[in-house]
Amino acid sequence: MNDAPGIMISAPSSGTGKTTVMLGLLRALAEEGMRVQPFKSGPDYIDPAFHLAAAGRASFNLDTWAMGEELLSAIAAQAEGAEICVAEGSMGLYDGVATRGQSGFGTSAETAQRLGWPVVLVVDVSGQAQSAAAAALGFRMYNPDLPFAGVILNRVASPRHERLTALGMEKAGLNVLGALPRRGDLTLPERHLGLIQAVEHPDLEAAIAGYAAFLRMHVDLEAIKAAARGKPLAQGGALPAPPAQRIALAQDAAFSFAYPHLVEGWRAAGAELLPFSPLADEAPDATADLVWLPGGYPELHAGRLAAADTFRAGLRRHAETRPVHGECGGYMALGAGLIDKEGKRHAMAGLLGLETSYEKRKFHLGYRQAELLAPMPGYAPGARLRGHEYHYSTILEQPDAPLARVADADGNPVPETGSHRGNVTGTFFHLITGQEP
Repeated sequence: MNDAPGIMISAPSSGTGKTTVMLGLLRALAEEGMRVQPFKSGPDYIDPAFHLAAAGRASFNLDTWAMGEELLSAIAAQAEGAEICVAEGSMGLYDGVATRGQSGFGTSAETAQRLGWPVVLVVDVSGQAQSAAAAALGFRMYNPDLPFAGVILNRVASPRHERLTALGMEKAGLNVLGALPRRGDLTLPERHLGLIQAVEHPDLEAAIAGYAAFLRMHVDLEAIKAAARGKPLAQGGALPAPPAQRIALAQDAAFSFAYPHLVEGWRAAGAELLPFSPLADEAPDATADLVWLPGGYPELHAGRLAAADTFRAGLRRHAETRPVHGECGGYMALGAGLIDKEGKRHAMAGLLGLETSYEKRKFHLGYRQAELLAPMPGYAPGARLRGHEYHYSTILEQPDAPLARVADADGNPVPETGSHRGNVTGTFFHLITGQEP
């Protein structure tokens, strides 16, 4: 059971600066000697690595659309031994999907209410003063039952601007927990999927230390700690079971999007994880029972992957007798070829016939629910899986047998069915949860 109090860092919308606040707060609290447990609300596979770097403790996703009550409790229990939980929301506080999933609609507000964590709303007050309070009050009153700690004003232009905005918040009955002056040097580098990966940041440690110093100067940390709350959760849930005993897991700048709750569940159940780097031209461990290629950015490293003869030969040897699975970028790497944004084709492993292209970008985003038509590592035909898809590639060819019937959160079919050939399977969605038939 997780008894650590917590807070939810959220915002009215994306792009308001909540990630900067999150990372600075994690580090500032850790520097005070607190044991801080980070979480991410929603299906994000980039932010948890930044949280780990800031807090020194693995971060886990909590997702009410994809996860049932027992799994949510099992993931929240990863906070055992922590003194405070700090969760980062996705998009806006109430943003989710239209059709209810396993235990909700996937909103940050649902996560906060379920865990009893008061919301700290990061409000971008650019171009407004007292009017910002009207918007913030709307978020507070949209769900009166939602625990609410207060607001942090972001991108404040001047002391006068701060005073006027704070007066509006006071009139609305909202606690101002901090006011952050506008600074253009505090943004994290981004690319088409959002933030760059933590492993790619040129000086992540210095950046996080800077965020922490900024937060200490302008945010009332004692008030935030005092606002943290929580409520007991039901016990009995477990993290997902491993799909094999010895798992060769690709881990480098091209393949890093593995959900932490999956990997931790595999490890906690006694599976042996055998990391290797395709970019370093390393073959998967020859004794592995399964090779798993997570998503990532293979399109940025397509030339190196095409030249990684040792990696590809080892992968092919493994696939002759044992399973290989790839998710999104890992799926593309298992295919026949990948065309980069300049229009150059790079030969991939060739274990599947998939051909993908980034020359003409097509945005794919959203939850996915799938019913397996063929076995996949850890699951039999008929199993129902939930996951998330987020990429810009276009399918040119997908000639192998479909792996699953796949639909979006509302049940509408999508053409990204994944595929299988022999011992090799691949999906465009990243697995979050699965249920046997």
